[in-house]
Amino acid sequence: MTDMTVSEVSKGLGISTRMLRYYEKEGLIKTKRREDYAYRIYDEAAVKRLRQIVVLRKLRIPLKDISTILNASEISEALKVFLEKIRETEEEISSLAVIRDTLSEIARLGASGSLPLLENKLLSVSELLTPVKNQLKENGAMNNENKEEMLDKANEKLEKANDNVRILLLPPFTVASNHVIDFEPEEKVDKPVDKFIRESGLYDIKPDARYFGFNHPNPGVLKDGRHGYEVWVTVPDDMALPEPLVKKRFNGGLYAALAIKFPDFHRWNELVRWVQSSELYEENYSELGDEIMGGCLEEHLNWVYASHTGWQDDVTGQLDLLLPIKKMNKQ
Repeated sequence: MTDMTVSEVSKGLGISTRMLRYYEKEGLIKTKRREDYAYRIYDEAAVKRLRQIVVLRKLRIPLKDISTILNASEISEALKVFLEKIRETEEEISSLAVIRDTLSEIARLGASGSLPLLENKLLSVSELLTPVKNQLKENGAMNNENKEEMLDKANEKLEKANDNVRILLLPPFTVASNHVIDFEPEEKVDKPVDKFIRESGLYDIKPDARYFGFNHPNPGVLKDGRHGYEVWVTVPDDMALPEPLVKKRFNGGLYAALAIKFPDFHRWNELVRWVQSSELYEENYSELGDEIMGGCLEEHLNWVYASHTGWQDDVTGQLDLLLPIKKMNKQ
């Protein structure tokens, strides 16, 4: 097998370049550089390791546990992680089974064509879901307590995104923008902004400054494997900017926001599904479409403060995924 470039691995395995760099930073994989090539490359061992990571992520195993599995000195260490995941999955399966069985029972009554029976069943389910345990005891429904807990747990697990999504109105603001198109633009784009924040004392001038990023253009748009990434840091309207930063005006807008820990960018899918299933909001993507992620933004929380302090404080990598939305026009 020949060595692969970052863009080849990203496209072949469906892993973003940011995720690849994060995996390397966390010690999950190792890359190397050739003297005749400017970018990192992945040998057969690194690609094999990445395939294992992809499988483990699809099994919903957290990165910290993946590190334990791949770096285990004893098989028992890896097995402990798998057994714990099996236990969690069995709990979820049991919870879903309760929901399925209850729905099936209601559907059978509906198929009988008896509306009173169906209404009575729905009432009994609503009583089942009441949080007042004393009432259940008085009605002799103690045998349903476990079922109630299972339903609550299943909803807690399966509606996580619903609980965490916020509706956020971004105001208009002025930004200092930096835009890089390269094979690994994320590695280069934030360095001039970081330097600007520290040298200008931006945090002292504007302690509420915010930092955003987005693909521009998206991976796959350019045929040579390159893509772009643009970052914004909010600044006072009259602030002078050094090159290569460019001043831009953002008009603001309404967004659905989901907070994630870096690098859980796969949770974009959760946010998209939430908006698509919403009865109040719908997508409001930019006319530029895929060129700029449809107008979606990634706000890097605490980034400006961390830059201001020279990255001395241990600030956990957190982001808000922001998807542009608008209220449905119900006629």
